[in-house]
Amino acid sequence: MLNIGIVEGLTPKEQSCLNELVEVFNHHELSNKIKAKYYEGHISLSEVNLGIAIPKQFQKLEIGCEWGRKCVDVLASRSMFDGFVGMNGEANEELIRIMDYNRFISEYMKARKDELKFGCTFATLSADENRRCKIRFHSPMTSAALWSGEKGRIDCGFAIIDTVKDEKEKNTWKPSLINMYTNDAVIVLRSNGEKWFAESLPHKMGRPLMEPLIWNPTSDKPLGTSRIKEPIRRLIQGYVRTVCNATIGLEFATSPQKYLMGVTDDQFDQIINDKFKQYVGSIIAATVNPDTGEKPTFGQLQQGHIAPHVEMLRMLATQFSAATGLSVTDTGVVNDANPTSSDAIMAQTQTLVLMAEQLNAANGDSLKTIAQMALAIEKDLTLDTLDEVDKNIIAHFKNPAMPSIASTADAAIKIASARASFADTDKFLEMLGFGQADIRIIKAQEQRVRGQQVLLEEFGDDNSGGF
Repeated sequence: MLNIGIVEGLTPKEQSCLNELVEVFNHHELSNKIKAKYYEGHISLSEVNLGIAIPKQFQKLEIGCEWGRKCVDVLASRSMFDGFVGMNGEANEELIRIMDYNRFISEYMKARKDELKFGCTFATLSADENRRCKIRFHSPMTSAALWSGEKGRIDCGFAIIDTVKDEKEKNTWKPSLINMYTNDAVIVLRSNGEKWFAESLPHKMGRPLMEPLIWNPTSDKPLGTSRIKEPIRRLIQGYVRTVCNATIGLEFATSPQKYLMGVTDDQFDQIINDKFKQYVGSIIAATVNPDTGEKPTFGQLQQGHIAPHVEMLRMLATQFSAATGLSVTDTGVVNDANPTSSDAIMAQTQTLVLMAEQLNAANGDSLKTIAQMALAIEKDLTLDTLDEVDKNIIAHFKNPAMPSIASTADAAIKIASARASFADTDKFLEMLGFGQADIRIIKAQEQRVRGQQVLLEEFGDDNSGGF
């Protein structure tokens, strides 16, 4: 739990805002830790045990489950940010430098997972000593914000800057550097271990230098909802419980219960003292009981079947698929719902593609705002005074349907046949399956060949006569 208290150097309004942010952070801390735990697959049997089939002595048995991670990562992998495009269709060179400086594409790849895991993640901006814009992403595990319905954006927020260096220290670590973002300043909060001190760094953006990436917001949850929400966690619990029951059942099926009736006391003691030897022995011998004259009777109880557990897993996988938009194949459970053709596979992933398009559309708006603020910081301007070229940039994402190279190349060739100039564009080569590095090499070699042809046309006849 985060505890800051009174900070020296804050105005009463700023202190009140900070207190609200700390309260919000502490309120969501436990639920965020639960989501992170389910994402990592650390679900204990004590959380899922109904108290009927799983004995207490098996509580320490660990069952791995990747469904929480799959729920997030499969959708995140379809949100492939590909840079910004200007109003004239060209890349903004200054924005490219900012992206390279901040390794923006790779940072976005991490941020989109936090966004889906917790419901949102936050991008913060600041200027370094050389007035270059620094962009950082913070998950709700290290940040919080207050939403303004009136403004339709964040009203204020904070981010813990000196995060824990190693996971082994997370239970003892306490933050000592926090940035607080308001409409007119970035307030740096530092702790000496006993008290907190504030240093205000004014800016003229007119809004906090903090922008959220939000997944699936609603009117009552403007900062989004997690992909690992309560119904999904219940299905994951069902998976862990079922696999545990199947594991225990398989142990009993491997060594089925046997019985031997009508033995003498000595024979009984010998069997009890070495049960394993009696189980693996190829011959079980017993004499007639002299006290009763009864012949010993040997038998074996009927083995339990694992089939009911498998059927339960299939049912859970189908429910999980319906709730998350993932295909049943993504759950790792094979059943009749698994697609058997390319068309069936495309049909089963259609829901996920629509979700990815929704994710890209929402993130595209946020990334545009982030890019505009970054350009304003680098140019020492406000958002209102940016020129039209900078205001009209848009975020570009790759096709979330992830079509095969063969189908994309076929579409590119058909377009080029109807529009010949399309074959001379980089987009045409991209649709043929070439990456940006390949396109640069192709363009350079084409230019070299054209230069050689020009030289041959200019000097070819002069050299033909020899010396």
